[in-house]
Amino acid sequence: QVQLVESGGGLVQAGGSLRLSCVASASGTIFSINPMGWYRQAPGKQRELVADITSGGSTNYADSVKGRFTISRDNAKNTAYLQMNSLKPEDTAVYYCNARVYGLEWQTNSWGQGTQVTISS
Repeated sequence: QVQLVESGGGLVQAGGSLRLSCVASASGTIFSINPMGWYRQAPGKQRELVADITSGGSTNYADSVKGRFTISRDNAKNTAYLQMNSLKPEDTAVYYCNARVYGLEWQTNSWGQGTQVTISS
């Protein structure tokens, strides 16, 4: 069983910054996680990809966050980070960590419980 635990959400004013963290753990040995990513879902909207990163460090961003958000990861700690700068009210959403986790003879696509990010104008 894989668990993703997110942290770092909160309420900030427009123009501010937040850093989200996501730690992956499993009952078995994790051999790799590829990719790890962040999605978000605003009220009344579909969940959308914000950014993801491969185990090799290749990144992918939604156009709406390019130049403002930076995704990174620490493979040794099975942790991904999302540094969010120049935040806008339209960034308000629940942010979910997602990871495809590989064990010796298993793999699973897992989601975190979500962390609320609220940007006030």
